[in-house]
Amino acid sequence: MRFIPYSVALLLSGCLAQAATAADGQDLLQRLAEAQRTQSFQGTFVYDSNGVFSTHGIWNLVDQGGQVHLRLLQLDGTEQEVLSVDGRVECATGGLADHLTKSQLWSGHELDVKRLSEWYEFVVLGDSRVAGRSTSVLALIPRDKNRYGFKLHLDRQTGLPLKSLLVDDTGQLLERFQFTRLRLETPTEELLQPGPGCRPLTEVNVRADNVQPWRSDWLPPGFTLSSASGHCGSSAADPVSCQVYGDGLSSFSVFMEPLKGASAGDLRTRLGPTSAVSRRIKTEDGDVMVTVVGEIPLSVAARVASSMHLPEGIAQ
Repeated sequence: MRFIPYSVALLLSGCLAQAATAADGQDLLQRLAEAQRTQSFQGTFVYDSNGVFSTHGIWNLVDQGGQVHLRLLQLDGTEQEVLSVDGRVECATGGLADHLTKSQLWSGHELDVKRLSEWYEFVVLGDSRVAGRSTSVLALIPRDKNRYGFKLHLDRQTGLPLKSLLVDDTGQLLERFQFTRLRLETPTEELLQPGPGCRPLTEVNVRADNVQPWRSDWLPPGFTLSSASGHCGSSAADPVSCQVYGDGLSSFSVFMEPLKGASAGDLRTRLGPTSAVSRRIKTEDGDVMVTVVGEIPLSVAARVASSMHLPEGIAQ
């Protein structure tokens, strides 16, 4: 399950830090990774970002073949629903279906604890309770200013993340994810069936030689290319290239859209934990709008956007 989802002062608030080794934090993360791969459950969680609060139902089934089937359903406000298998989106409602492709990860990823330890310090803070269950509290403190920090409450019985806080380096809370109810019961097939508004996603076949070789002169340390596609738009006539980068915990996407003479200005904004920076870049075949979107600091997104280019001599 994906974290929906800094000062040390905020991370320590509400808990007394206890003496613990880095290995203790690594063990907790390892249990979390194992739980994501093996634990079936269902429940309800709340999500708060930038003052917008919503409640969601969640059904997670790990089948006998090890595949993870996940259904998320927003229970208040605008109806939103997503169904995925092993992190690959099978269907989504409304605008979500228009902006997702089957190759994009919606939830669930393998945690590489050793790799994460290069970019985050693990600090065990103590014990707490979430949704009536005992938890161990773990802080993931960035070793630089290129990523955000996390405070996780991990279920002592299963290792599942029952609560996570995402905060920036000024101590501002950006995002809160918290279970209000958790049942360690395997969801039935009926509960995993999407509603009528959950539209299957269609694949658009794109030849490999149509994927544009965009490059970045700078990436935040620890972030590597995890996927690239020559088509992220809703039709074959909408050739928006995209690349996804991650450090094993946080990620951001870079979109390259030919403007075809359209007027568009640069953009620089942040909504909750999500930064979005757009920059107009000239190429031999016309201007392209490069947009970086992800849960990274705004200054990092801006630097990535400014570093994107096509190698010399390669036309779009």
